[in-house]
Amino acid sequence: MCTINRNNFEANNMILRKFWEGRSSMITAIILLFFIVSFQSTIAQEEIEGSHHEAEQHSEKEFNAGELIFEHVLDAHDWHIADIGEHPITVPLPIIILDENNNLHMFMSSRFEHGHAAYDGFKLEIEGENKGKIVPVVEGTMETDSTRPLPYDFSITKTVFAIMFSALLLMLIFITIAKSYKKREGQAPAGLQSFLEPIILFVRDDIAKPSIGHRKYEKYMPYLLTLFFFILINNLLGIVPIFPGGANVTGNIGVTMVMALFTFAITSFSANKAYWVHIINMPGVPWWLKFPIPIMPMVEIMGVFTKPFVLMVRLFANMLAGHIVVLGFISMIFIFGAMNVFGGYGVSVVSVAFSVFLSLLEILVAFIQAYVFTLLSALYFGMAMEESH
Repeated sequence: MCTINRNNFEANNMILRKFWEGRSSMITAIILLFFIVSFQSTIAQEEIEGSHHEAEQHSEKEFNAGELIFEHVLDAHDWHIADIGEHPITVPLPIIILDENNNLHMFMSSRFEHGHAAYDGFKLEIEGENKGKIVPVVEGTMETDSTRPLPYDFSITKTVFAIMFSALLLMLIFITIAKSYKKREGQAPAGLQSFLEPIILFVRDDIAKPSIGHRKYEKYMPYLLTLFFFILINNLLGIVPIFPGGANVTGNIGVTMVMALFTFAITSFSANKAYWVHIINMPGVPWWLKFPIPIMPMVEIMGVFTKPFVLMVRLFANMLAGHIVVLGFISMIFIFGAMNVFGGYGVSVVSVAFSVFLSLLEILVAFIQAYVFTLLSALYFGMAMEESH
């Protein structure tokens, strides 16, 4: 695949050991996973619009494209596989809630029967302002108990499960490759090792070194590699329509927010004195832009916070938009089919063609978005450590 000299072997061994065998890399991966899962589990319920398995109503109501799209891109308490007639096939996920008396309740989401049954004093709301949330019920009924507060929900939702799966997959792949480097030291890479080595070298030589500097990039490599491959593998898994793929992890603003906050924290703690001086009192700027109204310092301080915000929104919006557009084209088949059978068949040719094209385009976008997020993070690190001249 590419020509690698002996110096590159030594560099690759060093990078991979630091990435998945070194203490710093494992701590980076574990902390990143912990914060993403913790944050996602607390905000997931704010996004959930409910299960898309309301079988009893499915055959009675008209096709709703917006409802279909949002049910697929948002989170859920179970993993929908397929429908056989009016019977949905799903993978139930753990429900973990803490009630107002600090009692912990743990059971599988199948107990709720897709919102049509209550269990242990709670139910999954399928309509109203609390749609998709777990709410308390009056004992022995399905009626919502408005006198009790909503429980604290730490459930393993679809997105959280997908994060855990992708993290496990990443560790399995790279720990195996790191061991292969130790066994085959000084030899040409083979198998999966030879496939991923050019990507790792790309992150090192085209992202980390030019952005951070040849003397300072090494300590940031574990984080940048973790970030790049975590985004990449979740982008690709999101395109796969079958379990355990199909979860919209990187199209979830909670996940992208945590990654952006990590970049913000590392940038802030890595920053030298010159970085903060340029923000508070930028040299070369006329004094009347600093005093009596500190216009430029205010702009620069705002820039410190807008950088992670842009990181968060860019990845979230791009990945979410891709899923929505594909589902929009698929929905057109049912919309036109409801009006006229021949119209549905006619539109299906165009819709399927565009859906396939956009799915292939999303594979390219998956790599681009992983590259952009990692590159911007590295650029922020480099800017924070740049010495004044």
